[in-house]
Amino acid sequence: MISQGKFSSQAEHKQTQSIQSFYDPALHTLEKLLDVRKANLRKRNDDESKAAVTRNEFMQALNEEHRISIWYAGEVVSSLKRAGKINCFGSFINLPEVKGDDAK
Repeated sequence: MISQGKFSSQAEHKQTQSIQSFYDPALHTLEKLLDVRKANLRKRNDDESKAAVTRNEFMQALNEEHRISIWYAGEVVSSLKRAGKINCFGSFINLPEVKGDDAK
């Protein structure tokens, strides 16, 4: 007989796997949004490293592009933040800077 505790841990594991399966598509979406921001900064002769998008805008883009709920998009964003895949400052998000040695 399987205990109730076994079910909750397996469900949590499956939910974590499901959220993590959106890492690559979500990062691709974020890169596209940041490219638009960088182009706008380039037009103004400003520093492109300042490019960032709002959390709500990123979640909305995930909702529209990947047809996931806003709640689920928020879970993906939170998981990306915990994994260190994105930088969050206030309500803004950008990608961590890649150092020259790491790009090999």
